[in-house]
Amino acid sequence: MSGRRALCKDSNVTYEVTVNDGVYADSTIIKDISKQGKFVEDDDSDPPVVFFCGSCKLPVGDSLSWAGSEDEKNQILLKRVSDNVLVGEETHFSGTCKKDLGCLKVHLTCRGCSSLLGMVYISTPRKLDHIRSLFCLNVTAIESYVLGSSSQQVAAVSPKQQPVTLEYRQAVERQLDEIKAVTLSMGQRLLVLEDRIFGLVQLGCSL
Repeated sequence: MSGRRALCKDSNVTYEVTVNDGVYADSTIIKDISKQGKFVEDDDSDPPVVFFCGSCKLPVGDSLSWAGSEDEKNQILLKRVSDNVLVGEETHFSGTCKKDLGCLKVHLTCRGCSSLLGMVYISTPRKLDHIRSLFCLNVTAIESYVLGSSSQQVAAVSPKQQPVTLEYRQAVERQLDEIKAVTLSMGQRLLVLEDRIFGLVQLGCSL
C-alpha cells in the first residue's frame, strides 16, 4: 500500500505519510515544509470552507484538503492541516468505540489554546484503511466559515470576542507576571511593617 501525501500551496505544513503492509497497517507522520505545490481538487461548485479552532478561532484547515466525514463519530477528515495544529507524540490506545477498537492514535491540539481538536489514527485494521493517517477533527471542537457567504460571520463584534493570537496571549502573560511580581513585593513590605508595628507594641508594653 502506498503512502499518502498532500502538498500545500503556501507555507502551511504538509504531512507526508508512509504506510506499511500487514494485518494492521502503521503510518508514520513526517512533518515536511520543504515541498510546495498546488493541491489538485475535483471541480466542485461549492465555495471553499475554512475551519477554525472553536476556542481561540485560529485557522486549522480548509475544505481544499477535504477527505470525507465520519458521521457516526461526528468528525471531518482532512488530508492536511495548518501549522496551528500540533500532532501529539504520545500514542493512545483506542478502546472507547467498538468500530475503532484496537487502534493506535495520536491527539491533535490547537497551538494557540491547547484545545483538543481531534486525532490521527496511526495503526488500524484493514477495514479502517480509509481513515488511517488522515486528520480527524471533532466537529464539536471546530467552527467553519464559507468563503463569500454573507450569512455566516466569524468577525468579532466586541473586544471580548476577538480571536486570541499567540502575540496577544504572550502579552497578557507578561502583564500577569508583572502584576504577580508587584503583588509579591507589596506582600513582603506589609510583612515588614507588621513586624515593626508588633515590635513597637511590645516595646510600649514593656515600659
